[in-house]
Amino acid sequence: MKGKAKRSSTKLGLPTALLLCSFFFLAGFYGSTFLSRDVPSIRPKLRTLEVVEKENESGLPHGETGDASIQSIPFQVLSWRPRALYFPNFASAEQCQSIIATAKKRLKPSQLALRQGETVESTKGTRTSSGTFISASEDKTGILELIEHKIARATMLPQTHGEAFNVLRYEIGQKYDSHYDAFNPAEYGPQMSQRLASFLLYLSDVEEGGETMFPFEVDLQISWLII
Repeated sequence: MKGKAKRSSTKLGLPTALLLCSFFFLAGFYGSTFLSRDVPSIRPKLRTLEVVEKENESGLPHGETGDASIQSIPFQVLSWRPRALYFPNFASAEQCQSIIATAKKRLKPSQLALRQGETVESTKGTRTSSGTFISASEDKTGILELIEHKIARATMLPQTHGEAFNVLRYEIGQKYDSHYDAFNPAEYGPQMSQRLASFLLYLSDVEEGGETMFPFEVDLQISWLII
């Protein structure tokens, strides 16, 4: 099962209960273009546009896979190296609660993809959460399909290039050590596909803790907190 990757010496502490839903993209074919764009030196401010059909703007003729209206999704660039974007209020509270209810009865201890020479015993404690994989087609409510479609718009990566949703639960004291979501073939062997981007959707909030940290930002060691 994919869902875990290379460890480093940096620890990710998640001391409080947190439910997290992540969506990994396998858009390797489009990756070189997406990742090779020039990096601006100025960090943009939070965009104020909402995901609505603009009444005063008419769209162009579109293809079968296109949209009939002009739409936009608000976001903030947190970092360019690594590329980390924040999408506020991406899903409603009702949608998040529905996903929690769907996944809760399927949760099992999270597993870890092993590199050459690693064993279950030697990596014990690296990842202590519980989780499950759920595809949009398995969700009878249709909510995951809507969110998956919105993720595709936000990232400009087709839905067909995505994995199933990985719904994770972190209870008090549980964590996942710092890692890469991609799999280095030199360490994990040949890969049929590769992860280009990860989309994290937080399903619940906590009073303290629950950080997702990005230890490296350009030449500085900065930990970004996304809640």
